[in-house]
Amino acid sequence: MNLYEHTIIARQDTSPSELKQLTEKYSKIVEKNDGEVVKTENWGLLNLSYLIKKNKKGSYIHFKIKGKGNVIDELEKNEAIDKKLLRCLTVRVKKFDLETNYFVKKEVNEKKESIKTNA
Repeated sequence: MNLYEHTIIARQDTSPSELKQLTEKYSKIVEKNDGEVVKTENWGLLNLSYLIKKNKKGSYIHFKIKGKGNVIDELEKNEAIDKKLLRCLTVRVKKFDLETNYFVKKEVNEKKESIKTNA
């Protein structure tokens, strides 16, 4: 079993309920192909570096997936025909970092770090 981090960017006008449906849809595709979604993260609406299909922002959804290569092939095939998505990126990793949350405000992270050092 390989470990993958897979991120999709949905259009900026996608509603929260549609984002939830997208997450469920792609999680089911992974499970149908004998894969496992270890964790999903909704990173929210972020600015894009450059315009993609006339969009300045995009809603990011990140998956941590265990599975074989055919899982990713099937995911990307389905994402290519989805009009709600702007981009997708898959990276194969050696192990998952399940603890660090990079998209929480810095104040919250600093409080967690101070609690760890005081304990």
